[in-house]
Amino acid sequence: MRGLSGDGALDLVVEMVHDLRSPLTSILWLTETLMRGDSGVVNDQQRRQLGLVYGAALSLSGITNDVIELAEGGGSLLDVEPTAFSSGEVLESVANMVRPIAEEKRVEVRTVVADDGRRIGHRSALSRILLNLTTNALKFTDHGYVEMTAMPAGARALAFSVRDTGRGMAPAALETLYQPFRPSATRDEPVLCGTGLGLGICRTLLRAMGSTLEVETRPEWGTRFHFELELPSANGLRPA
Repeated sequence: MRGLSGDGALDLVVEMVHDLRSPLTSILWLTETLMRGDSGVVNDQQRRQLGLVYGAALSLSGITNDVIELAEGGGSLLDVEPTAFSSGEVLESVANMVRPIAEEKRVEVRTVVADDGRRIGHRSALSRILLNLTTNALKFTDHGYVEMTAMPAGARALAFSVRDTGRGMAPAALETLYQPFRPSATRDEPVLCGTGLGLGICRTLLRAMGSTLEVETRPEWGTRFHFELELPSANGLRPA
């Protein structure tokens, strides 16, 4: 891989990606402000256009985070100390972030939560995983829905899933699903794949939390990524 060979080239790429973070964050914030109508009335066409801008910026922001994570070894838990959080609030927060993309594609975003308590765990890592899985699902879903769920799995665990009604994947595609660099049809060297990069980070983060990422998919049915996390009850602790 000539483009990323050598520490100097990789350092340059990471530095450039770091520089992209701030303007992308500004674009996301300003777009959200405009869509809410804080700066004046927004018509339907403008709202759809803003949704496209927001979706593109969110996708680029996710890639920048994943590239930095890959350069740093991947899978670091930024929230080192577990905190108390609501799984329902996490799912709804992710749904709100991706809803502009879904509305532009006319795809429904659903959340199903069967857990009304607070849990102890790594909220930031969980949010990162669900956001990656949900944005990936929306990329490959042109009709129907994308659904996030959180269900009890025993006394101390929750089972999470992200299901889409997209075109699904052929069995051969699973062999390279988690690879950040994949063969190119037009070049002699592998190219960076944002989907594989994000999924690889998800899998590594889950391993750091003692879990595994599973997938079931078939053409015309869609795809479902799922995992279980041990998240003991907060037992009345104050929210972090």
